This record gives sequence, structure tokens and C-alpha cells, in this order.
Amino acid sequence: MANLSQQKRERMLAFLDTLKREHTDDDKVLRAIGEIENELNSKKYGLVWEQHEEAVDVKMKDYIPVFTEDHSKEITSDESGQYNFLLEGDNLHCLKLLEKTHKGKIDVIYIDPPYNTGKKDFIYNDRIIANDDTFRHSKWLSFMSSRLRSARVLLKMSGIIFISIDDHEQANLKLLCDEIFGENNFVALLTVENNPKGRKNSDFVSISSEYLLIYAKNKLCSKFIENIPKDVRDLAQDEDGNYVHNSGKRVLVGENDFNDNVDDFSSEKHYTVYYRKSDRDMKIVKETSVDAINTKLISEGYERYYSYNNNGFVLNTYTADKLNELYEKEALDFKNGKIYEKNFSTSVRIKSIISNRKYKAVVDNKKVNFEIDVKTTSAKSELKNIFGVEKSPFSNPKNTGLIKLILTLIENKNITVLDFFAGSGTTAQAMLEQNREDGGNRRFILCTNNENDICESVTYPRVKTVITGIRPNGSKYSDGIPANLKYYKTDFIAKDAEYLSDALLQHIAEMIQLENGIKLDGKRYLMILTDEQADDISSHWDQYPDVSAIYLSKNVLLTTEQESLFENIPVYIIPDYYFDFELREEGESW
Repeated sequence: MANLSQQKRERMLAFLDTLKREHTDDDKVLRAIGEIENELNSKKYGLVWEQHEEAVDVKMKDYIPVFTEDHSKEITSDESGQYNFLLEGDNLHCLKLLEKTHKGKIDVIYIDPPYNTGKKDFIYNDRIIANDDTFRHSKWLSFMSSRLRSARVLLKMSGIIFISIDDHEQANLKLLCDEIFGENNFVALLTVENNPKGRKNSDFVSISSEYLLIYAKNKLCSKFIENIPKDVRDLAQDEDGNYVHNSGKRVLVGENDFNDNVDDFSSEKHYTVYYRKSDRDMKIVKETSVDAINTKLISEGYERYYSYNNNGFVLNTYTADKLNELYEKEALDFKNGKIYEKNFSTSVRIKSIISNRKYKAVVDNKKVNFEIDVKTTSAKSELKNIFGVEKSPFSNPKNTGLIKLILTLIENKNITVLDFFAGSGTTAQAMLEQNREDGGNRRFILCTNNENDICESVTYPRVKTVITGIRPNGSKYSDGIPANLKYYKTDFIAKDAEYLSDALLQHIAEMIQLENGIKLDGKRYLMILTDEQADDISSHWDQYPDVSAIYLSKNVLLTTEQESLFENIPVYIIPDYYFDFELREEGESW
């Protein structure tokens, strides 16, 4: 089939070549022709939009973003645990700093970006983007593109990103993510029933759901586990009281017409089973004839099980070794002349439609009341309860139930979770509660700006209430969940500042703490930036009995005596990558 667009493009490029030959001495014309050629040779398939430059991006041309800790907002209720972080500032600046500390280290990213509905939900360069803005989609895509590219840098190879979105930008976001993460790393687009009753102001269809778009950094390195408990009605208890699936069991031994006939009696999949129910004893023997019944075993109370079809042996489903392995695990069901494999799994995979439901489920072999609740109304009620107020302090919070579903898709419970559109802080609460429920050691990093005082008045108080159990008004919310938190604010240092290296050095502690999830407390964790500090610590070493790690400037030269003192303590050289690029760019060094 002819590519008409390509033919047209080649004709235009050929004409431009003619123009170039005619204007070889006119640099202005040649530059213009070059720009036209670049446009003609640009991307031919995919999402195309007008690129827009953000003020926050422009600022980084002259200023270096840094973190400054607000010590007054530190929370410590788990002395032995790692720290979580709440980063206040524009998330693009936060992401650029996280690229230095967490490149390739984030396991899960969940974000709930502005949906660009044209109803004051998306602010770009300090201006609300309305429906009549002809570039509103392009501005949103420019905004999202820069942040998603950073997100990909931060993810581990096994990492996954989850993005909440609705109809306004879902199609554009899918194409954008195909470009950034790769179409082959698309995992799923889930429908989330966040508003079961539907919108009352809908003109054509009463919208009752939104979407959850999922991409992997590399699908070959990632996986989800089954995390939805089965309905107890789909299960039955075996003779040992274990719940097993009560239908669709796999036949391992018995009459069937789907396995191959036995033509080699020495095959590992050819054998006969004799089983005695009274003491659950099983014997496996080799037989060469369907009629060769072991009468001795039968007389001892054993029942014969073998695979056959039309009076001839057929192969069993598993080898004898595999069958023995299942027998040892008590995973075999002997019934009606057949041996079945018990299905002990009491969970199923998440479906592409997440609906709200309550049912009796089986969890840890026990019947429990289970609920999937992803409703926005429930999320608002929960937020009102946390703050002890009549009106929700945040208009559209996400439901903790949705975030918990995301977290439990990942088998590893010792992961780092990033949310750089943190909003009211749902991700933090969901993660803390999930850790409490399943004994996990997940850690979070939240990023949000302080627009309308949201970070200081909503996000931080919510996280603090969940950790401490005390509401902002002083009343009791819960017994609390032991955890630690550090609160950073984004700051800036001019690139042309005098003594730039000294100015950046003032923010090294924040980077070390963020990267390692610790507190440089001068007791367990020490930072040594100068020879004088090393001398002071070593001369009073008996005052440091609980040191777990030392973070050392590469410019500090330890003496032989100091090396001996520190030999049983992990000593980490403070990395150059925190601000080395910015210093080299300005011709400075540490």
C-alpha cells in the first residue's frame, strides 16, 4: 500500500533541496529551510502537541533547587525504623532532586494528577487553564511529559507506575505513556467505580467511574500477585479444615480422554496409585496391564487409582515425584476413582473493573468480612473523620482502599513508594495502614506544592494524625501507627552565587537523609565534612557507643588512628552526584 504522506514529504524535501542550492550564500534562508526540514522529518506517528515551557523549568536555568528541612515538623515514633519524607514544593523541582538520590530505586509510583477538566483543577504557570484555552491539552501534555520522564528515571527495572485519570485526558495520557515507557510496557487500564450513583449533572451518560493507567519500567522484570480474596461461597473445607476451591479441580489420575496413551511403561508419568483412606497412606507402583490389580493391597484396604481410556493406560498428569510432593503437602483429593489436585489458593487476580462490593471472604484460612471500597464519598468521610470536621478539607481525595489494592499487587512488602501529586496524603495513610495490617516495611515519599496551604494544612496534619493518633484539634483519632517522617521544603540557590559550593554544602545533610531514609542525629548516624570534625569525634569516641554509619566527605583524610577507630563502622563517602553537575557547570568544586 502506497504511503501517500511519505510521498508528499519526499516531494517537499526535494523542493527544499532546490531552494538550498539557489540560496547557498543566504544564511538566513538556509536556517529557515533547515528548520522546515527538521519539522518534516520529525515524528510521524504518535502524540504530537505544541511544546510549552513552564516557569518552574525556566527557573532552573538560573537557580539550583535544594531541600531545606523543617525540623519543627519531624515526627519520630519508631526509633528503629526508617524515615518517610514529605517534600513541599513544585513536584518538578522535587523530582529533579530525587533523580540524584533515588535514580532507579523507586518500586511503585502512584499519582493522581490534575484531570484538566477546565474547572479550575489545572494551574499552569500560575494561571488556571479553562475550557476555552485552545492550548489546554498541549499545556497539560507538556506539564505531564516532563514529570513522567523523571518518573521513569526513578523507577527500578521492576518498578510500576499507576496513574489515576478520567475521560478528559485518558486517551492523550495513554499515548504519552506509550512514548515514554514504551507501548510494550503497558500493563492495563483499569476502570475504577469511584461514583456508583453517577454524576447528577451529566448530559448524555451518568459517569460513575474513572481510570487507573498502569505501566511497567520493564514488564519482563515485573509481576503482580493475586490479591483479591475469594468469596467463601466459591470455597469448601477439606478434611483438615483448609479452604480449597470447590469446583474446577484438576484431574491428576483417573479416567480421561485428553492425556496421551502409554507406549512406554517406564515413563515417569506412568504409574498406578493405591491409597488407604483410614490412615492416608499412599503407594505408587508400576503396572503393565489395566487388569493387573494388586489384590494384596486391595485386601489391606487400599483403593486403586490409575489413568485410562478405552481399557488402556494413558499418562498421568504429573510425574510420580511431583505427585509425591503434592501428597506430602496434603494437596491431593481422592474421590470417585480419581485423584484431584487441591487448589489451596484463596485469592484471585485483580479484574480490569474495580467495583465496590462487600462479601464474606477467606483470608489466612479464616472467614472474614471483606470490602472493596474505592468511592470518593467514602474518602471524603474518612478525611472528615481524621480532621474531626463537618466538611472535607480536600475536595476530591482518593480512597485508601484503591491505594491498598495497588500496594498489595506487589509481593515485596519492603518497597519505596513515591507519590508526586500527593494532594491530601491518601498514599501515606494507605501505606501506613497496610504495613500495620500485613507487617510490611514499606516507605513513602510524598511531593506536593503548598498551593492554598494544602501541604501544611491538609497533607502534613493528615499524616501526623495517622502516625500519632491525635487529630489537629487534640482529640483522639486512633491508637496511631508507629512511623517516622521528615518534612522538607524546596529552596533555591542562584547559580551565580558567591561561594556556591559552600551554599550547596549547607543542604547536603537533607540529601543524605533522603537517600538513606535516616536521621543524621549525631549519635547513630554521623556526618563528617572536615578534618576538624573528624578530629573532634575521634577524640571523644567513647561518647559515641551506638554509631551505625558514618557519612564522610571525600575531602576528609582520616588518620591511621581514626581508621582503626572506625573499622567496625560502615563508612560511606558522600557522593559527588548530589550537586557535582551544577558545580562543574559553574566551574566550581567541593
